[in-house]
Amino acid sequence: MAKIAIIGAGFVGLSSAYWLRRDGHQVTLFDPRGAAGGASFGNAGTFATYACIPVNNPGVFQNLHHYLFSSSSPFRLNLRYLPRVSPWLLRFLISSTTRRYEQSAEALSELLAQAYAGYGDLIQDARLEPFLNRKSALYLYSSKRGYEGAQASLDLRRQLGVEAEELTPREIQELEPELAPIFYRGVLFPGTWHLNSPAGFLKALEAWLVEQGLTLKHDSVERLVPKGEEVLLLTTQEEQSFDHVVVAAGAFSGKFAKQCGDRIPLDTERGYHITFPGAERLLSRPAGWAESGFYMTPMTGGLRTAGTVELAGLGERHNRALLTLLRRSAARALPKLPEPRDEWLGFRPTLPDGLPVIGTSSDSPRVLYAFGHQHIGLTLGGLSGRLVADLVADRPLPLDLSACSPRRFSGAKAGR
Repeated sequence: MAKIAIIGAGFVGLSSAYWLRRDGHQVTLFDPRGAAGGASFGNAGTFATYACIPVNNPGVFQNLHHYLFSSSSPFRLNLRYLPRVSPWLLRFLISSTTRRYEQSAEALSELLAQAYAGYGDLIQDARLEPFLNRKSALYLYSSKRGYEGAQASLDLRRQLGVEAEELTPREIQELEPELAPIFYRGVLFPGTWHLNSPAGFLKALEAWLVEQGLTLKHDSVERLVPKGEEVLLLTTQEEQSFDHVVVAAGAFSGKFAKQCGDRIPLDTERGYHITFPGAERLLSRPAGWAESGFYMTPMTGGLRTAGTVELAGLGERHNRALLTLLRRSAARALPKLPEPRDEWLGFRPTLPDGLPVIGTSSDSPRVLYAFGHQHIGLTLGGLSGRLVADLVADRPLPLDLSACSPRRFSGAKAGR
């Protein structure tokens, strides 16, 4: 039995705790805000096994002017943040060539194909089934141009094993009658599901894990120091020694990787959500408006509209223009929506090639990374936790993780 620390109480961190506890390890989880205190709280709640198309794609080049300057664009770049994000943007553009984009898509599809294997036992053991809604997710296209422009990515999804059913306007209305009749086509992804409360799911999992022996600490971790057969973990309160440390702190993981010998180009995609109270019955499933870059998801107590991307760092100031875009777009799609109740800003950890980092640090195999999941941390959280446990146990891995290597950005040989 090893003594293991986990930094971060989101989907990846708590799933890692589950799989490590299952192997019999003594696990301490550090997060000053507890379960779902970060990006895991406010996401769209979708278990999106179809999401193998990374943000970095060849279409970025032809649409860059629209993304940067159109008031209807779901993507925004804060120009004051440009000097800091420029190296990341350069890597992102390099990763958007056809060859690299297809490589990222293939690697994502291999992860997503095993995503449920990370959750099946976890959901059953912790009795989390009440949080699941097993209605398949829907993509919506409001224009012929948008739909035709998506054909290449839809074709690639199918080539990579994703099942997708195309819907006519009439079929969309029959499936979701409260949607306004403004959509040219829809795509249904069978076999997907969503959570009616991502935060509720994680808090219930955390409580169950504590019952099973997990130690939960609300201290803020300041530093990691690998030393031979141990790793020193320094918090604002104390210094402790562990056999292994798992870094699953999402957008805040970069400093720990740097302390352990890895300069990883981690940045953040700021995302927003708005809740419309009492409107959860207007939709039976998550519906993503492709051109507008957001989801509408029925959740406990209301309908959540979540999405958009803003490159502006980790500041807390909200972009009112993106919140207005979310509110107006949702009202256009669902005319019966009431007035919204609350707004939220979260920080998605993002890497230039659209792939997470899963593997061991350069300075010590006793420090493990599992972060950078971008828009699919919920979906890949369970699998990532299972892979972390496999790495700790030195078991054969169920798939090749070289594309997710922490060393892929340095030019060093990829490995665990």
